[in-house]
Amino acid sequence: MVDSRILPAAMLGALVAVGLAVAGGLVGKGVENARVGDRNVTVRGLSERIVKADLAVLPLKFAAAGNDLQAVQADIDADTAAVRRFLGALGYQGAEVDLGRLEVTDQYAREYQQQNVAARYRVAQTVIVRTTNVDRVQDTTRRLDQLIRQGVVLQDYTGPSYVFTKLNEVRPAMIAEATASARTGAQQFARDAGADLNGIRSATQGSFEILGRDEVGYEAAAQVFKKIRVVTTVSYRLR
Repeated sequence: MVDSRILPAAMLGALVAVGLAVAGGLVGKGVENARVGDRNVTVRGLSERIVKADLAVLPLKFAAAGNDLQAVQADIDADTAAVRRFLGALGYQGAEVDLGRLEVTDQYAREYQQQNVAARYRVAQTVIVRTTNVDRVQDTTRRLDQLIRQGVVLQDYTGPSYVFTKLNEVRPAMIAEATASARTGAQQFARDAGADLNGIRSATQGSFEILGRDEVGYEAAAQVFKKIRVVTTVSYRLR
């Protein structure tokens, strides 16, 4: 005679076994889905453009020295007038020319005074040209010898700086171009992997760089033509 307690126990064991099997199947399916969901590719898209600077800044610094401060200042005033006439003859308007820093040095007042100083006072003045007429500034730099002939000796001359100020005008199109470039690369990767793109997982826009067109030999600020570059990083899901 079968013990009445054996049947319920056997049924309970069978139900537990079935439950474990079903649960194991669900866990296995979840792991499979998780692996599919983790499939992604991260690519970078590049956009570059060559643009022309739309602003030029040209500092012209000159100096005079002597033992009579008033005489030295008079020399500086004469040089300043000569520089203004020179720039006016080239077509610069008054708003495009401004006085910069005035430097006055008394050699006798310096903490570490040099012996046998040739001139006690040194005065330096800077005239700054700031204009959107970039071509005129380029022409000006080729005519600076005219100032030298008038006795104006330029000090610490480094040439003009050329600036591109219209980045916001090209930014949207360049971001779109870089993003499209990234998607093209992701699509090629997906085809090679036998998969399809399944939407963007994350995206990062890099900083815009403004470089000189000729990256070797000249500083970017000294070049009229600039190279603008932006790189976007995009991560796509695969299916």
